[in-house]
Amino acid sequence: MKDIKQAIAEPLSAYTGSSKTYDMVAEQIEARWGKKEVSNYDPYTNTLTFTRWLSLGYRVKKGEKALVSTTVITEKDESGKPIKRIPRKVFLFYCKQVEKINV
Repeated sequence: MKDIKQAIAEPLSAYTGSSKTYDMVAEQIEARWGKKEVSNYDPYTNTLTFTRWLSLGYRVKKGEKALVSTTVITEKDESGKPIKRIPRKVFLFYCKQVEKINV
């Protein structure tokens, strides 16, 4: 089990640093909440999948629509050599779209 310092130091999302992905999501945030909100955007900590938000004790607010991004899955053969790359949509929610679950 990780201690608190390790958990905080590690990114919360699976974002790998793609500038194309960053720009795609930043454009959607700007369209919904304005340019100022883009400066608060951090793909590692405040833009996560539905399941990841749930695991952190948050739920998506009713009526919110996901931000859409893409990732590429690389299929490999038995020896580990890449065969093909498959684009997949990823549905993300920004921190303004979620609320803490009261238990």
